[in-house]
Amino acid sequence: MTVTNPHTPSRENPLNQTASGWLMAVVVIGLFVVGAVTVELVIGVPILIVAAVMCIGFLVLKPNEAAVLTLFGRYVGTIRRDGFHWVNPFYAKQKVSLRVRNFTTPTLKVNDKVGNPIDVAAVVVWVVKDTAQAVFDVDDFETYIKTQCEIALRDVVSTHPYDERRDEAVSLRGNAVAVSDLLKSSLQTAVELAGIEVRDMRITHLAYAAEIASIMLRRQQAEALIQAREKMVEGAIGMVKMALDRFQAEGVTDLSPTSRAQLISNMMMVLLSDEGAQPVIPTASAS
Repeated sequence: MTVTNPHTPSRENPLNQTASGWLMAVVVIGLFVVGAVTVELVIGVPILIVAAVMCIGFLVLKPNEAAVLTLFGRYVGTIRRDGFHWVNPFYAKQKVSLRVRNFTTPTLKVNDKVGNPIDVAAVVVWVVKDTAQAVFDVDDFETYIKTQCEIALRDVVSTHPYDERRDEAVSLRGNAVAVSDLLKSSLQTAVELAGIEVRDMRITHLAYAAEIASIMLRRQQAEALIQAREKMVEGAIGMVKMALDRFQAEGVTDLSPTSRAQLISNMMMVLLSDEGAQPVIPTASAS
C-alpha cells in the first residue's frame, strides 16, 4: 500500500496585468450618472446595481504590499504591484505585507547540553517570500513563525553548552556568530513550507537562571583565577630561566646548587606573590 502526502505546497502565481483603477473609476462614475438619469426607467435600477457591484473590485496597494486573490475558494493569483487597481468584484482579496519584520521572543528557561538552566531570548528578522504558501499552507503564518522560533531556540540551546568546553567546538556564550547561524538554519527549515525567509536570528539575552547564577558566577571567577595563575607561573618560569641564563652567560657568579635553588625560590616568590614579598637572604654562619 502506497502512502501519499496529502499536503501539496502552494506556489505563488503573480498577476502582472490588472485593470487601471483610475480608468474603471471613470467607468463606474459614468454608470452611476446614467443609472441616476434613467432611474425612472426600467433599465436605470440594474445599471445602478452593476455600478455598485463594480465598486467592490477597487483595490489599493501600498509599496511592499501584496494582495492574494481567490474566486469562490480557488486561488487566482497574487498582485504585488503597488497602486490603484480594479479586479473582478467577486474576487476575495487578502492583503499580505512584504515588508521586513522582526520580533523578540519572550525569555525562555532552557537547560543547556550539560543540564544547566539558562534564561535566553532571541530576535528574528523575517519576510514573506511566497504569499500563496503563507496564506494557504499554514493557518496563521505570523503565529506559526513565532511558535517555530521558540522551538528552534530551545533545540539549539539544549544541544550546546553555555560555556566553552574542551569537547565542544561551539558554546552559547563564546561563539555568537556560529550560534546565530545555527538558529537561522534551524528556523528556516521549519518555516520553509510557510513561504517565509529568515533574514537573521540571534540571541539577545543569555544568562544562567536565577537559582544557579551565583554558584556559576563563583565557578567562572575560580576558572578565571586559575587561568590567570597559569599565565603568571608560565611568565615567572620564563623570567627566572632568562635570569639564570644571563648570570651564566656573563659569568656574574658561580652559584652552588643550594644558592641556585634559593635564588629561584626568591625570584618565584617576588614574581608570584600577591603581597609584598620578603625574600630570604642567606647570611654567613658564625664561626
